[in-house]
Amino acid sequence: MPVASGKIGHRDLAKLETAPSKTILWDAFLKGFGARRWSDHISFILMFRNREGRQRLYTIGRYGSPWSPTTAREEATRLLYEVAAGRDPATEKISARRATTVEELCDMYMSDAEEGRLLIRGGREKKATTIETDKSRIRCHIAPELGKRTVTAVTQADIEKFMHDVARDSGKPSASRTVGLLGAVFQYAVKHKMRPDNPVRGVERYADRQRKRRLTDEEYAAIGRAIRASEAWPSVPDATKFLALTGWRSGEALGLKRADVDVARRTALLGDTKTGRSMRPLAHRAIEVLRTVKTVGDLFFPTVSGVRYQPGFFTRMFRELVGDLPEDVTPHILRHSFASVANDLGFTDATVAALLGHVGQTMTSRYQHSADAVLLQAADAVADETARLMGEAAPEGEVVPLRREPQTQR
Repeated sequence: MPVASGKIGHRDLAKLETAPSKTILWDAFLKGFGARRWSDHISFILMFRNREGRQRLYTIGRYGSPWSPTTAREEATRLLYEVAAGRDPATEKISARRATTVEELCDMYMSDAEEGRLLIRGGREKKATTIETDKSRIRCHIAPELGKRTVTAVTQADIEKFMHDVARDSGKPSASRTVGLLGAVFQYAVKHKMRPDNPVRGVERYADRQRKRRLTDEEYAAIGRAIRASEAWPSVPDATKFLALTGWRSGEALGLKRADVDVARRTALLGDTKTGRSMRPLAHRAIEVLRTVKTVGDLFFPTVSGVRYQPGFFTRMFRELVGDLPEDVTPHILRHSFASVANDLGFTDATVAALLGHVGQTMTSRYQHSADAVLLQAADAVADETARLMGEAAPEGEVVPLRREPQTQR
């Protein structure tokens, strides 16, 4: 291989342009620094040995702006200092080029979630509906904006910009929830040693004001009128009424099967809720909705084709049903409003929690047997008040036959 008479300069590189491809010209002063001729360009290179004694070849860059003989030599000098400190710039460059992208990280995260290897709060697996929602957020927001970035390159500033971009296009609630998912994805990366920190940590998300929202009396009345006047597929108004009367999550109602309900005991046993297995009391009015639904099949509230609604699709149908009510009136608002009505009626936090399914094992055990009647009475009271707000007539009194005591022999 030819060696320059001194430091590699522009004249040496002009001569190298006429040399055969792959010819290397070495610098006479800086050991390992050289220029390599390719078919259509010349690149500056550095040859060195790493701490294990293995020879490495590092390409600094193509001859031309910004790499001149002087700037390339300065870069080579800097790299040699790193080598002396024990680093291997060539291997690190290859690793960076092959580094996992955010899109690939999301694929790994969702694959583990679908296989049940990803446990969330309480040691539970993610629900299928949650997985579908996560996939949608990745597909619509994360992959287009951050997907091609390497996992190690994403900064907190990138996350903040991403959140503001999503908020501009899809609203602040969507942005906050998508950033929340990103936080879980990057925590997964930290756990698997793909980066040392979580760039989402410390990012201040938009306040979720929807959690404090409840329906006004006028909005309750408007929803009641919309349900009674609706000519839509019956499961939409029926499911809306059921949600208002029970305070259930929309996914719980949309997945409710006939086998889940014990009409005689007025209870529903749900095996797949956000908080795991859950027993729910059912008000008389809620039972009446289930008795009179005009759909057939296993599900109480199916789509026209008989399958379960996807949450996003049901929300759109709900919005069509309620018409001109504010955009923040969603199916989940019915749940918050149910809790607010229960509080207005003076029920304790423990009772409201049990009605909603926000209940731990201790409270579940407490209510499963001796206190069933207490919860049923509470469910009826809240449902009756909700129905009143929705403009429905008060229920007729129920006649309960008394058990006749056997007469004793005298």
